[in-house]
Amino acid sequence: MPHDTAHGHHHRHHLDPDAGDRRVIAAVAVNVLLTVAQIIGGVISGSMALIADAIHNFSDAISLIVAFAARRVGRRPADARMTFGYGRAEVVAALVNYTSLTIIALYLVYEGFARLLDPPEVEGWIVVILASVALVVDAVTAALTYTMSKTSMNIRAAFLHNLADALSSVAVIFAGTLILLYDWRLIDPIVTLGIAIYILWHVGREILPVIRVLMLGSPADTAREDVRRAIEATEGVTGVHHIHLWEIDESRRSVEAHIVVEQMDAFPRIADRIKATLRDRFGIVHSTLQPETSSAGCPDRR
Repeated sequence: MPHDTAHGHHHRHHLDPDAGDRRVIAAVAVNVLLTVAQIIGGVISGSMALIADAIHNFSDAISLIVAFAARRVGRRPADARMTFGYGRAEVVAALVNYTSLTIIALYLVYEGFARLLDPPEVEGWIVVILASVALVVDAVTAALTYTMSKTSMNIRAAFLHNLADALSSVAVIFAGTLILLYDWRLIDPIVTLGIAIYILWHVGREILPVIRVLMLGSPADTAREDVRRAIEATEGVTGVHHIHLWEIDESRRSVEAHIVVEQMDAFPRIADRIKATLRDRFGIVHSTLQPETSSAGCPDRR
């Protein structure tokens, strides 16, 4: 697959795919073990905040599993059924992850409000100890996924989730400490609501780029009018219309346009100049250009 060489944030860096897969598997394993420990501890201690943190950790494990599967599918080459390749599998997986995370966060909001009305007994020591372990595991998981988070929506989502988990663990430790010192049980549902709101904020910020790719939207850093002006400024071009600009996946962007020229036999040279401009200025390596003359072409040239 061709990749953008003009924009650093679209590069596929030199991380061996198998090594990356092993990192994801390791991150899944530690998160699953932590989830089990936190749920047991939350039930024993009576802490909803600890269970909330466990659910969040489990969602991270699931998102990593989905991301792992999408990474494997996304590396498959283009074929007769998927002529653009399978790279967008990672974008679909990111949408699945964010949607499930939203549902989990809304459930935590419900539970948090319910417990505000009837605060339960909470064993502070169990909460503090397990949340401290969670903080270490979150840091390990973030370290395992940091490099890959720069080039994948899936892994970036998982990485950000683990950073959010780390902050959640800090908040849970704070709540457990207050319970130990002052027996202030209300702090547990308050922290639960804070974790849920933080998750929703993250999802709201990160899901929009995912939706834009799936909806064939133009890249966030490239305006269609800028592309139009660049094409129109190319020597030999007298007009351009029907411009469609979209992202195939995270690393590839594409454009199609109708190009008006004076002489059809000059179009191959003009097309070469346009493609060079698109590649060098906008990182667009896949373009489809249809030639027209001023006397023959589309009746509607908007």
